[in-house]
Amino acid sequence: MSGGNGEQGRVADAVAGHWVDRLAPRRLRPYLRLARIDRPIGWWLLLLPCWWSAALAAIRAGAPYPNPWHLALFLVGAVAMRGAGSTYNDIADRDLDAQVERTRSRPLPSGQVSPRAAAAFLVVQALIGLAVLLQFNGTAILVGMASLLPVAIYPFMKRVMPLPQAVLGLAFAWGALMGWAGAFGRLDPPALLLYAGAIAWVVGYDTIYAVQDIEDDEIAGIRSSARLFGSRLRLAVAVCYGLAVLFVALAARGAGAGLVGALGVGLFAAHLGRQVLRLRERDGRGALALFRSNRDAGLILFLALAADAVRQGWTG
Repeated sequence: MSGGNGEQGRVADAVAGHWVDRLAPRRLRPYLRLARIDRPIGWWLLLLPCWWSAALAAIRAGAPYPNPWHLALFLVGAVAMRGAGSTYNDIADRDLDAQVERTRSRPLPSGQVSPRAAAAFLVVQALIGLAVLLQFNGTAILVGMASLLPVAIYPFMKRVMPLPQAVLGLAFAWGALMGWAGAFGRLDPPALLLYAGAIAWVVGYDTIYAVQDIEDDEIAGIRSSARLFGSRLRLAVAVCYGLAVLFVALAARGAGAGLVGALGVGLFAAHLGRQVLRLRERDGRGALALFRSNRDAGLILFLALAADAVRQGWTG
């Protein structure tokens, strides 16, 4: 597939009409696609646990709002590290991606970018992420560096384990530790509970995402939670989401969140429940829409936790 124009080079599950396809210079488009800039849901899902953690830290500290500087750093870091992780994943998976309908249009398997150029682009993105990480305290830096282990091994787990989404959860939920560590220079039970909840959330929503590829994954021999759960797909996602809500609620309570925070957890739970009710085993298009809706679920929770910090700051 040629990258000669935006539509020919556009990746199958990217956002239609994205500015990458319309406005970006043509020579840059394959690299922006490699970094998933045309699929912003990825960096949103990486960012939101960071913001949850920062909001919980504000509640515990009695601050009137989450640290704006930390929120901004997490945004830049999430975009950079989502891009770096996706580039690394695509380098490792380029042969498998060529066998799957949804992924064979990606820049590496389609020949738009060479492996060597992709590796250089990976280094640039990782350096941006490192520059962001170095703005935090020493504990947060160490915690952030430790996230590289699950990131490094995840692309290979789909070859050897039936539930690779569990390793993805370890990586994508890591931000739930970062906001707390950035605020206090340590990790306390609320941060660990939030991390556990975020892991369950990731496994749930990525199982939904994997529904798109069930048939191709079966042919290519790629393992996924959607294949593992099969006819029990909705039950499995419901269990994951139930655990996510439970651990997030315990984290919020442990941090001292009040009624506004509890309401946010309830709305978060309702959103996840709606996803489960609408999930269908072989409905790939519907699964993609449900997966993307997790940005809204995560934003609801963050805004409620931030509002709880504001309320307590005013009344305290």
